[in-house]
Amino acid sequence: MNYLEFEKPLAEIEGKAEELRAMARGNSGMDVAKEAEALDRKADIMLKDLYKDLTPWRKCQVARHPDRPHCKDYIDALFNEFTPLAGDRNFAEDHAVMGGLARFNDTPVVLIGHEKGNDTKSRIERNFGMARPEGYRKAIRLMEMADQFRLPVITLVDTPGAYPGKGAEERGQAEAIARSTQKCLEIGVPLISVVIGEGGSGGAVAFATANRVAMLEHSVYSVISPEGCASILWKDAEKMREAAEALRLTAQDLQKLGVIDRIIKEPLGGAQRGRKETIEAVGKGIEAMLKELVGKKPEALIKDRRNKFLDMGSKGLAA
Repeated sequence: MNYLEFEKPLAEIEGKAEELRAMARGNSGMDVAKEAEALDRKADIMLKDLYKDLTPWRKCQVARHPDRPHCKDYIDALFNEFTPLAGDRNFAEDHAVMGGLARFNDTPVVLIGHEKGNDTKSRIERNFGMARPEGYRKAIRLMEMADQFRLPVITLVDTPGAYPGKGAEERGQAEAIARSTQKCLEIGVPLISVVIGEGGSGGAVAFATANRVAMLEHSVYSVISPEGCASILWKDAEKMREAAEALRLTAQDLQKLGVIDRIIKEPLGGAQRGRKETIEAVGKGIEAMLKELVGKKPEALIKDRRNKFLDMGSKGLAA
């Protein structure tokens, strides 16, 4: 278990309980069951207290937890017959973006998502989920294919933002993001997006300009990272806590503003403590959102999507 900074007191208690059990395994004469159970109960109470009312900054930390399920985990568990399609037919293949054809509950769909990787090698290969222009152009190609063959599009968003490197800028990063966002608005098929971790800046919007947008309970979605915001506004990245509060990046805030449509509940302690339950909950959420859209005419889907984004923020302003 990887513990976050604010979970250190919990780590000590759970660590002591595990030490007692390890000692008992090494010495069959020891009876530490009662002591271990008492520590477990204490840990359960502390876990509930820690996650009862997370601050926006702590939610950022949970959203970035390395043990959260990533795009590939959802693909393996929820989709059948996934056939990856690679390359933008222009420059290269971007491993930060997974995409292809699949079946969801026996319904053919096009699937697109950011993949961060789960160890050092795969994180470097996936560029930590930060897509380059070719990743967004690959997404455009897949959305055009979905539109042509009348297939729903499902996107899984988990990125700190689009890659800001020199090569990416030279190859038209901003233009690729803008065209991907534009393509989201143009296709006449159901488009469903789920923010499973971080939804960072235009790199997330390029996949999440959808008919229905859902977020996991402890995921975040914002125009900039708290650290980046703090560096710009206060010239001090250490003010990220204040920035996180101001950005209103939590699922709860964004639902009030009308930016997202649905919050998918996570197990106590975050998705990393209940990976299977989280993936199942996301699957049910996708199924429910898909039912709302299947059968609608292309014109109605496009109008629904455009109106959703034109009306965005009106709920919060009216309040």
